[in-house]
Amino acid sequence: MNNENRKPDYDFTKLSEAFKGLLGNSEQVFQIFDMFPMPIEIFLPDGMAVYINRAMMDITGVPDANAFAGNYNLLKDPVCNEIFGSELLQRGFRGEFCSYSDFPIPLQDVVDRGIMEEKKYEMVLVDAYLLPVWDDERLAFVFCIFNNQRSYQGLPEVAAAKAYIDANWPEEFDAHAVARAVNVSYSSMAHLFKQHTEMTLQEYYNKVKIDHIKEKLADKSLSVNQAFSFCGADSQGAIAKTFKKLTGMTPTEYRNGLK
Repeated sequence: MNNENRKPDYDFTKLSEAFKGLLGNSEQVFQIFDMFPMPIEIFLPDGMAVYINRAMMDITGVPDANAFAGNYNLLKDPVCNEIFGSELLQRGFRGEFCSYSDFPIPLQDVVDRGIMEEKKYEMVLVDAYLLPVWDDERLAFVFCIFNNQRSYQGLPEVAAAKAYIDANWPEEFDAHAVARAVNVSYSSMAHLFKQHTEMTLQEYYNKVKIDHIKEKLADKSLSVNQAFSFCGADSQGAIAKTFKKLTGMTPTEYRNGLK
């Protein structure tokens, strides 16, 4: 069903009068929020949730927005306080704009609270922004807007290994470091990763590295050497040969084929 034809699964009568007054026609506003591709949550100054949009429901697997609104308090969530840091959350709910990179959404905690039955993803990492909304001189709401970065499904160890490589791709590849980060022996990690992804750890690292090099090659203000250098690589080294193997083109040929 198209977003524009779908009514949000939300009981708008439960919203506070202040929230309705601030946003005007709340049903219309929330229908717009529901079409946003970015996950959005809205909280009262005391941390109580009043809204979750469709994109956030899809990520977390929350089936009913009303199970979240009025039943979840961000400031009283020990998991989020540990991840964000209680001081950062307190600043955001005092009216400061705050941000946090690579925030791991605590999916297991949401399951444990009974808000959703099972995890749709094993791990979801987002950039999180706490945006205060003021009504004259009074803090009325705090919007939490999330920019999806990476999501992982499947075996927890494999998801964690992918996340580690995705976060550390600028560095030289070290399969043993991946295994240590996941707290699994190297031999077990290598076997599990190959079994569940049909790629070796090295092959996955090469794919991630080259995808980032492609992004830099698309910037015509950079030379090929500079594009590789920004990605911690040598345009004359082994990764350049791997680039040609995976793309069928040299880096220069790939650059020249871009519009």
